[in-house]
Amino acid sequence: MNLANRLTLARIILIPVFMTFLLLQVPKGYTLFPHQEIVAAVIFILAAATDGLDGYIARKRHQVTNLGKFMDPLADKLLVSAALISLVQLGEVTAWIAWIILAREFSVTGLRAIAAVDRVVISASKLGKIKTITQVVAISAILLHDWPLSLIGIHVGQPFLYIALFFTVISGLDYLRKSRKLLRK
Repeated sequence: MNLANRLTLARIILIPVFMTFLLLQVPKGYTLFPHQEIVAAVIFILAAATDGLDGYIARKRHQVTNLGKFMDPLADKLLVSAALISLVQLGEVTAWIAWIILAREFSVTGLRAIAAVDRVVISASKLGKIKTITQVVAISAILLHDWPLSLIGIHVGQPFLYIALFFTVISGLDYLRKSRKLLRK
C-alpha cells in the first residue's frame, strides 16, 4: 500500500478516535478530562488535512490507484458524517442541516456507483472541493467554539455551516446535471 493510501486509511482510523474524544463522558455527564473537545477538534483537523495531502502525494508520485479513488471520497464522507452526527447529538448543529449534507453525500456516492458500472469516473469538481473545504472550516470552527475569534465576539462556525450547506446543495445539483445522460440509461 502506497503512502497516499496509508494517509487515507489513517483518516478513516482517526474517525472513532475523534468521536471518542468528542463524545465520551464519565457518569453524571462530565467529560473524561478537561479540554477533550479541543483534542477532538485537533484530531478532526489533522484527519481532514490528510485529504489534500494524500491526493497531492498520489499525483506527484504517479501512484493514483483504484483503491485510492474509492477510499478517498469514502474517507471524506465518513469523517464529515461522523462529525455532523456527533454535533447534532451535542446540540451544536441542527438535524435538518446535517440531513441535507448527508443526503447529498449519499446521492453523489450513488451517482459514482452507477457511473462505475459503465466504467465512467466522476471526479471531484471545483464546487465539490469548495464544498469540502467549507464543511471542514465550519465543523472545525464549531468544534472549537469559534476560538480564537470568539474572544473578540466573532462567531464563524454557524455562518460557515450555512455557506457549506449552500455549496453542498449547489455541488450536488451540479453532479446531477453532469450525470443526467448516465441517469437516463
